[in-house]
Amino acid sequence: MTDDKALRLRLAERLAERGYLRTAPWRAAVETVARHEFLRGGFFERTDTPGPTAWRPVMPDDPRWLERCYDDESLVTQIAGTISPRDIQGEIMRSPTSSRTLPSLVVGMLEDLQVEDGHQVQEIGSGYSTGLLCARLGDDLVTTKEVDPDVSASASVALAACGYFPELVVGDGLEGHPASAPYDRTIATCGVLELPYAWVEQTKPGGFILATLCGWLYSSELARLTVGKDGTARGRFLGGQVSFMLVRPHLPPDLGSLPDLDAADEQPTTVGANVLDDWTTRFVAQLAAPRTQRLSLERDGRTEHVLLDVGASAWAALAQNDRGAWTVRQGGPARLWDSIAEHVTRWRSDGAPGLDRFKVTVTPEGQAVSWSRV
Repeated sequence: MTDDKALRLRLAERLAERGYLRTAPWRAAVETVARHEFLRGGFFERTDTPGPTAWRPVMPDDPRWLERCYDDESLVTQIAGTISPRDIQGEIMRSPTSSRTLPSLVVGMLEDLQVEDGHQVQEIGSGYSTGLLCARLGDDLVTTKEVDPDVSASASVALAACGYFPELVVGDGLEGHPASAPYDRTIATCGVLELPYAWVEQTKPGGFILATLCGWLYSSELARLTVGKDGTARGRFLGGQVSFMLVRPHLPPDLGSLPDLDAADEQPTTVGANVLDDWTTRFVAQLAAPRTQRLSLERDGRTEHVLLDVGASAWAALAQNDRGAWTVRQGGPARLWDSIAEHVTRWRSDGAPGLDRFKVTVTPEGQAVSWSRV
């Protein structure tokens, strides 16, 4: 038995023990697909140095490389949109833009996709998950679309090394791939602010769409929707605090210069910025302001929590006074914090239902998310 075969069997056993790997066909796929082939170009690991987050490359000649490929962790494979591990000696302090997602998340999603033999699948984002789909269904039933040509080329090489030759397409995944539609299943291994209607159009009635809905406050949830005969997709969140990198057209813009945070009067607010520390409450807040970014500043001896919607030119700055009460200053054409506070207050008045009680609907007019009262 080769070392990587033993590692694949160990990974499958661990995922099964933890409840992510639940059926025999997907277990066979995990035991078959060589994840390290998708990491031949190395990966980045986070350094432990103080200060801003830094990354250093781990290449195949590193004695830790092979075993790390089969750990249940996400491995960053690209920084700043173009930089791969082979491009760096030392460290780099930029943001990751591509990764091989942790196997438990990938496998759990594939189980939730509920595929059956003969199903044709459209995948948004190419990589290890593509190999698992090919092993489970056959590569002739898999279409995978990747926006980054380099990532697609790397995935193609890895898939070929595993013996798989699915339809690989380079382009904007938000558009899907209508040429090979309709599909029985559509799955996205990236996050989206709003599920595109193109995916609904390209999925058969009765078929499933599995995607992670996100926002720029970085709370995200996995949703499974069923496409109806009327062309509307409806579904619910599956839970579990799923997190993916956002699809590139949905990445937040640079903040640029901050607005004058003293250009508005302080007002009391019964909903403070501390509500954003809770994952579910932050997700609810994000529904009211999906394109809002958050940062903290130390000003005049206190911490200010600043929220910015760059596109809408709206902002809010929250802080606690000496008595611990929250205040807010707001500027721009929209009252950003008022919208968030109203949404959170209404959700709480409905009994603060869990995300499994939320409904997602996608029509040609767009996406809507609602919840049921407790």
